[in-house]
This record gives sequence, structure tokens and C-alpha cells, in this order.
Amino acid sequence: MKVLFLSNTAGQGHRSTAGAIEQEMKSRGAECRILDSYAYIDPVRYKIVDRGYLMATSHIPKAYGFFYRAAEKLPQNDSKYAPWNVNDSIYALKLKKYFDREFKPDVIVCTHIFSAMIVNTMKARGWIGMPLIGIVTDYTIHPFWENVTHLDYIVTASELLTLQAVKRGIRKEQIMPLGIPINPKFSNSIDKKEARQRLGIEVDKPTVLLMSGSMGYGNITEVLSQIDELDADIQIIAVCGNNKHAKKKIDEMITRKKVYCHGFVDNIELLMDAADCIVTKPGGLTTSEALAKNLPIIMVNPIPGQEERNVEFMLNNGLAINVTKTFPVDDAIYQLFKYPEKLDNMISNIRLVGKPNATNDLCDFIRGLVPDDAAV
Repeated sequence: MKVLFLSNTAGQGHRSTAGAIEQEMKSRGAECRILDSYAYIDPVRYKIVDRGYLMATSHIPKAYGFFYRAAEKLPQNDSKYAPWNVNDSIYALKLKKYFDREFKPDVIVCTHIFSAMIVNTMKARGWIGMPLIGIVTDYTIHPFWENVTHLDYIVTASELLTLQAVKRGIRKEQIMPLGIPINPKFSNSIDKKEARQRLGIEVDKPTVLLMSGSMGYGNITEVLSQIDELDADIQIIAVCGNNKHAKKKIDEMITRKKVYCHGFVDNIELLMDAADCIVTKPGGLTTSEALAKNLPIIMVNPIPGQEERNVEFMLNNGLAINVTKTFPVDDAIYQLFKYPEKLDNMISNIRLVGKPNATNDLCDFIRGLVPDDAAV
């Protein structure tokens, strides 16, 4: 069985989602490839999208949020004359060469709407006939998913989003609310004390995990300073990602509480097992990993646009607390731990909504799309 994963560089979540499914499918004997459609088709545009996304979300987030909200309001339009579809028609011709010359898959999985729009055009023109699966990597329905009418299936984060998807024009038979695929290592947990022992930190002390994402987005040092002022006997694990400046600054800070500071790490699942709550920006992938671990979430620094929609979903379903200018992070932690019953209620909600087995469930489905004799 051959599976092609198409993604686009615009944040790390889309590529990580593809990687999680690829890893599991390979373990089941499938031949897999991951391709950034823009990098293959148009390297110049690839760089523009990559750098433009990072610049917009980091330096002009309000402008990014404005354009995202404007795109949400656009009516459904899968006409071949729509500007984005004219562009995708050109890209479809170029991507077809990849299938003809390099790799012809049995199933295509798209973890970004840009790639989904290209293969949607290819299928509309009869150039490909294999099953097409799209994956929405946030707790909302991103703009333009309603236009990919030739995709066979669209994976969403939760069945709670089905009404929103249908209202946006997605056919109900397309929708598969399996959850956002994450690395299977987040599907299982160990006891908090054991996790803390493995990390070499105090085993009996309440632990807060503070993360800024792989790109170090957000002022993690300011958030840490606010947590450090809290009159509570806790310890803090800070993960700065690729933000070397923030790590250096935290390492040099004199704090009241014990702070274990890391840069980029590959054992987030263990850090989550050790923590009583996580303070993080509400990206779709990190949020899904925390929910899989039954870990209460305190959300900070959401990127305007899709992460604001994640905040709405988390709050409306009792899964997280949101930090604002008038409700700082120390208040959030204090209120979260003030009543054990409140914490228990949040964990119960998380167990209800979380999808720890999303990757395995999706891989089971993908494997079932191709008959055994065709998958050899």
C-alpha cells in the first residue's frame, strides 16, 4: 500500500500531523512519502508562504487575524473560475508530473488546505481517482475546506464540530470526527511521581509545564515571571523550543521557585505526564496532545485566527482556562488549583472530548480503503 502525505509549511503542526500518521502507517508495512506541495511545485511561493506566515503571526498578528476572519466570511465557491481555483489548476498540472514520474499513491492524505485544494482540482478533472483525505488541524473549520468538494473525507477534531462543518457547506458524509492525529506516544500515560522521578525533579510538588511552542512564540519569560510571583509551593518546567534567547534569559533569572528550563526537547510526553497543568499557546497539535494526556490547559498568547477559534472551543467545552490582560496567568493557576473538584471536572470534560487514539483510528480507516491484493 502506498500513501502520500501532502502538507505545506505554515506552522509546524501540519507537518507534524503528517509525520505522526506516516510513522504509524510505516509500522503497518505501508510505503509512505511526505511532500510539501508548494516546495515541489513552486519553491519561490514556498519560501513566501513559509516566511510570510512566520512574519505575520509573530510581528503583525492582528493583521493576520483580520485576513483569517475575512476568509471565514467568504461564501462557498468551488467554481473553476474562482481566483484560488485558477491558481490551483496551474499547480495541479505540475503536481500531476510527480504522480506520473515519481510516486503514484493508493491514498492521498492532505494536512493543509492548500494541498487539499490542489488535489481537489486534480480529482475534479479526472486526473486521479484514489481516495482523498483532508485533515483539519485545529478545533474549528478553517476557511476553504468547504470548497474541496471532491475530497472523499475530511477529518475533524471532534464530533462537536460537525454542525459547524455542515453549516459551512461540507457534506455530512465527508466528515470523519476522528480527532487530530498526534504521535502515538501521547496515547499512553505513566504516574506523575514516576514521570518526575525520571526527570529528576521533586516527586511530591505540584508541577506546572510552561511551553511556548517549537518556534518559541510568545513572551515566555514574562509569563514565567508572573507564575513565579504566585504564593504557592510549586515547581515549573519551562520549554522554550527554538527560542535560544528566551532560554538564556530564563537561565539567568533569579526565581523564587525551582525552574527546570529546556530548549527544544523530544520528550514532551514525559513532561506532560509529570505536570498537573500546562500553560501554552493553544495550537491545535499541542492542545490535542495535552487532551490525550488528560492534562488541564491554561491558554496564553493565541495567534489571532485559528488559535482564537481553539480558545472558543476549549472554553465553551470546559477543557481549559484562558489568560487575558485582565485575568493573568497567576490568577488562572490559583483558581485552577483552589478547588480539587474543579480540576476533577475539567479532567472529566477532557476525557469526554479528547481523542488519544486518533492516529490509530485514522490508520485503521486508511488501511481499509485499499483491498489486500491492491495494497501489496
